[in-house]
Amino acid sequence: MSTANATPAALAETLIGEAELLERALVLDMGRATLAIRSNSAALLDRLGDYFAHCLAPDAAATLEVVVIEREAPALDTAFVDWAREPGKTGRKDSVHDLPGGRLVRKVRTGMVFLQSAPHCIAAGPCLAHDNQVVNFVIAQYMNHLQRADWQVCHAAALVRDGRALAIAAFSGGGKSTAMLHALEHPATVFLTNDRLFLKREGGEVRAAGVPKQPRINPGTALHNPRLETLLPVARRDQLRALPADALWELEEKHDVPVAARYGPDRLTDEATLGGFVVLNWRRDDASPPRVAAVDLTQRRDLLAAIMKSAGPFYQRADGSFLADDEPLDEAAYLDVLAGVPVFEVSGGIDFNALVAGHLIPLLEG
Repeated sequence: MSTANATPAALAETLIGEAELLERALVLDMGRATLAIRSNSAALLDRLGDYFAHCLAPDAAATLEVVVIEREAPALDTAFVDWAREPGKTGRKDSVHDLPGGRLVRKVRTGMVFLQSAPHCIAAGPCLAHDNQVVNFVIAQYMNHLQRADWQVCHAAALVRDGRALAIAAFSGGGKSTAMLHALEHPATVFLTNDRLFLKREGGEVRAAGVPKQPRINPGTALHNPRLETLLPVARRDQLRALPADALWELEEKHDVPVAARYGPDRLTDEATLGGFVVLNWRRDDASPPRVAAVDLTQRRDLLAAIMKSAGPFYQRADGSFLADDEPLDEAAYLDVLAGVPVFEVSGGIDFNALVAGHLIPLLEG
């Protein structure tokens, strides 16, 4: 089908094709919104139900809806344009095609196609083979909901203790997920989010909201954590242990961490008051212990690069317009929402045990 003059409604029909949606739907309570997932595939709904088990809300009324169609990769006569990767990322990932009131997003490597528009949010293609992309699209709808309500998205993990959240950001490959999971070993801590943190001022405080996405970690993180090493097959563990430390650190091979199953169903939450923000700016080639110092972000705007996050190609504003990949991030908005929040820079050498025991847990305890 040519999409040159197609409407979102026509594209929705094309992507759904002859597929028949099942009567049942998955309904998820994401915190500030409730979302329904409908599909033509029972197997896909079952798999997504397992992934989102901690936020299933079968009796709730949904305010958002996503349709997920299991089919072959759609063949569209469309002039897709590559979406620029973030600094430090290489290779082609997303391509987009804008139309009045909507946007098509195609995953270059998998052929999955997504329609983002106000009335239609559809994922179509080999969804079972690429269910992680479906998960991301589902979560993108909740992210859109929050951003339209003036929440700022941060590239950060976060933990909660006694209703107080501590956010952890890092420069690329800096270990924010590993630090967060080390801190989660302390039984009084609760998981809020791993990679997308949303902040908004409400009632004299800064609220921190997460998204229901499981942490995705590289093998080095799993290999050095007895609770997580069984995520890796025994044979793969032996191979990884034979790698030099630098090679293991750089290895990109993502594994999901099911927090509820590994840490307990009571170790997750969706929102808390932000009590502090830590930015990991340490170095592997530094032999000194980690050092933590309070900073003023208005004087250290270089650290904002680790905190700020593009909303990405799926973000559609309330007026129907879409984000462009070269659109600059709004530093002033981040400085405003973080004004008065204690911010700390971690420098020195990388030592997760020393960081968590000596700094992160005390910061969480206030």
